[in-house]
Amino acid sequence: MTERSPLVMLSAGEASGDLHAAHLFRELKKLIPNLRGIGMGGVRMREAGIELRCDSTHLAVIGLAEVAKHYGEIRRALRSMQQIACEEKPDLLICVDYKEFNFRLARKAKECGVKVLFYVSPQVWAWRPGRVKSYGRIVDHMAVIFPFEVPFYEAYKIPVTYVGHPLAGKVKPSMERSEAMAKFGFAGKRPVIGLLPGSRVNEINRLLPVILGAAGRLAHEFPGAQFVLFRAPSISDELLHSHLALSDLPVRVIEGQDYDALQCCDAVITVSGTATLEVALLGIPMAIVYRLTPLSYWLGRLLVRIPYIGLPNILAGRHVVREFIQHDAAPDNIAGEITRILRDHDYAEAMRQALRQIRDDLGDKNGALKLAQLAAEMLNLESKPKAASDQSVSQCMNNLV
Repeated sequence: MTERSPLVMLSAGEASGDLHAAHLFRELKKLIPNLRGIGMGGVRMREAGIELRCDSTHLAVIGLAEVAKHYGEIRRALRSMQQIACEEKPDLLICVDYKEFNFRLARKAKECGVKVLFYVSPQVWAWRPGRVKSYGRIVDHMAVIFPFEVPFYEAYKIPVTYVGHPLAGKVKPSMERSEAMAKFGFAGKRPVIGLLPGSRVNEINRLLPVILGAAGRLAHEFPGAQFVLFRAPSISDELLHSHLALSDLPVRVIEGQDYDALQCCDAVITVSGTATLEVALLGIPMAIVYRLTPLSYWLGRLLVRIPYIGLPNILAGRHVVREFIQHDAAPDNIAGEITRILRDHDYAEAMRQALRQIRDDLGDKNGALKLAQLAAEMLNLESKPKAASDQSVSQCMNNLV
């Protein structure tokens, strides 16, 4: 009788999680060649060989008001994933970020006897610390990406492992900057300004006009400045060019976070999120922009307990780069900061030095490999949980969402 191949289910709802899950699965396949993967994600996970049961491309929204707007679509995806977990009972469910969705998925999967590994933990050190207890009831192991997160879970006796940030050691160009400048046709005497408008549709619609407005002002301040926009795979050409068509600014578009091209930038305007850490690891001075609907922002202010939103500032514990939030996220303000970076050598160098320290602190640990090793241990048949009874599965299925 042929032994059944191990089955893992992965759930990622955003572009960064899609990328992290893909890296993880590739590393896990090296350890377990006959492994099968199913789940929810995007193009990166599909390319890695994971069978997508739900496409998360349109589920990546930020802010309470935005989630409410897409609630029906998100709820249908959640019900589908819960049903798959309860019916197919994978050997391990790996939830990657996408906190609220994956919390509900993990809770139902746990009821059905599925072992749960949660990766990229909820930011309990930033807001709603009481959630630690709730996660302790629905996960078998928490994999965290920052060392200072470990004590938050250990205090509640929740199994936790620091695996390192998935980008540490990976954000590296494949060529020297001079080679990249020649490859992409950038003129060395004119500043190169990078534009990173985000991977979510609502980010593009809300912030790209602001970013382009700032770029327009910089084009007047620095005649001949070269602008390069990095388009996330989750953003369609049609959406992007509908915004670019409203601007007469000459912008070169590059798909994905091409580190060879990104390293050519003298300064970057980026939305808050994983991209800020990628820019930081390359040591490029930046300005961070962040804007939500008024309701989402107001509620966030009530819940968030830390003074920063950008990962470089959170990791440094101080303002390393300027953050332009809500009404401050205006073209004039952003352009003024980039102008200072390009003209004030000492200011820019101090920022680069602080970013280098962040890179050194994160080290070059292979987070995907460490996580894959942890997942492989959890897939050990001897430690595998007993299958849920038919009655418990039925009960779980009747109580979806």
